[in-house]
Amino acid sequence: MVEGSMTQGAGQGPAMRTDTLRDFRVPVTEPAPYTASVGVPGEAPVYGEYPAYYEEGAPVPPRPAYAPEAAPPPGPRPDTPPAAAPDEDPDGYTPTQRDLPVIGRGAAEGPGDTVQVQYVPQDPAATGPGPLYVVGDVHGYLDELLTELRAQGLIDADGHWSAGNARLWFLGDFTDRGPDGIGVIDLVMRLSAEAAAAGGYCKALMGNHELLLIGAKRFGDTPVVSGAGTATFQAAWLLNGGQRADMERLQDVHLQWMSRLDAATLEDGHLLLHSDTTAYLDYGDSIEDVNDTIHELLTRNDADITWDLFRKFTKRFAFRDEETGPQAVRELLDTYGGGRVVHGHSPIPYLLGEVGTEDGDDAHGPEAVDGPHVYADGLAIAMDGGVTMAGKLLVVQLPLND
Repeated sequence: MVEGSMTQGAGQGPAMRTDTLRDFRVPVTEPAPYTASVGVPGEAPVYGEYPAYYEEGAPVPPRPAYAPEAAPPPGPRPDTPPAAAPDEDPDGYTPTQRDLPVIGRGAAEGPGDTVQVQYVPQDPAATGPGPLYVVGDVHGYLDELLTELRAQGLIDADGHWSAGNARLWFLGDFTDRGPDGIGVIDLVMRLSAEAAAAGGYCKALMGNHELLLIGAKRFGDTPVVSGAGTATFQAAWLLNGGQRADMERLQDVHLQWMSRLDAATLEDGHLLLHSDTTAYLDYGDSIEDVNDTIHELLTRNDADITWDLFRKFTKRFAFRDEETGPQAVRELLDTYGGGRVVHGHSPIPYLLGEVGTEDGDDAHGPEAVDGPHVYADGLAIAMDGGVTMAGKLLVVQLPLND
């Protein structure tokens, strides 16, 4: 079965990896012709081509004015454990040392004895920022994520943060296609709190699948205008691997957390993004402007605006062409800073041409992926190892030794 079919997308088939990955398909109820697919000039098309309205250079809507009067989303439910906000723990953050009480009894242990409270100071947290790690697209593969985090020493055998002041960034796309997207989100939210308490942090970027899930939950079957006619978030979510079990478990706290994620960040000279696209330039001339604009657009609760965000984040392959790719990366770096772009979104087997066609021509399987892919004259690092294609979920320390 091809991934993204209605059966698997609806969560009705078994949760398993498939041989090939059918990337974003938008249901069309009003026929409209597609233009040329994305590809490298002079090369055979790669399976998983995208309609023209996902390509670079699509028309850009005017940037909205910031609306300070827009009410922020309501807070988390009282019965939900708090999650660390994405904009907490700035660079150089060191938590206040806490003296933890140790409660014990004196020599006598009869009823009514006075409880003695001693304050034992914790060992001071390590000073300065710890090592930096990034995680590629997870897509609901919780078990694989836990295995890779343990292998890097970031969590212990029970799944709790064990990396002290280390810094961990997820590059987005937590749900869809895999069996437990909500479990992945819950883990990341919990690790964010645990890492902050230990002097480090665990943070996440917004991917196009976060926007897709937000749209499916908020707008359902509301028609939106796409580049290929009229579509709905609900249909697009199902066609692109949406799992009904995730939708059933999705809570307000998950939606609030996803909609507050940043789209870009700069860490140790690495510009971290979800998508390999220059569409970020459409939303601001600084990282702060990009993040503020996208957050503001999501507070409008408008189906067409959210769809346009999803469409822009779904663009890819801007850095793949040997001639134009390095220049596209430099444009982002010149605008936002850093010496390298680190991204997820486009599976490394696609970038390497290792995925065959629908006819089964797959001479080089995605199992060959065993680490990040450095390309575009060394300016870009791809982190989506293709876990949905029987590839590898990547958790890597930066900088790379290449």
